[in-house]
Amino acid sequence: MKRALKLIGVGLLIALIAIQFVPVDRSNPPTTLEISAPAEVLSILKRSCYDCHSHATKWPWYSYVAPVSWLVAHDVEEAREELNFSTWDQYDAKKQAHKIEEIWHEVEEGEMPLTGYLYVHSDATLSDKDKAILKAWAGKQSK
Repeated sequence: MKRALKLIGVGLLIALIAIQFVPVDRSNPPTTLEISAPAEVLSILKRSCYDCHSHATKWPWYSYVAPVSWLVAHDVEEAREELNFSTWDQYDAKKQAHKIEEIWHEVEEGEMPLTGYLYVHSDATLSDKDKAILKAWAGKQSK
């Protein structure tokens, strides 16, 4: 029995080492045109949103360790597909206004930033003041 457990442990260790060689895309493509927003709004977006929703992702140490690296890369890929501040110019004016409304809606509902992200990046937590600034900004865009 001890031999079987030892073999299982060795097998798991080998598998853990082997999966480190599975490639993960952690690229940060060039920015075409960043969102234009008031400085205080841009500061909030950069602190709380840009890691996933832009090409300015800061890839932390754990994003280099499989299988967590797969999850992080997947989350960033999906986030960039949904909203990307680094390719803001690819949205027409109507879509930009809609995206800004969606930003506020996600914040208001407590959907963004993601709770799991905030466990590791507490500095991305939105204060009541931050939320008020985003709400006012989004309100101006919908007029």
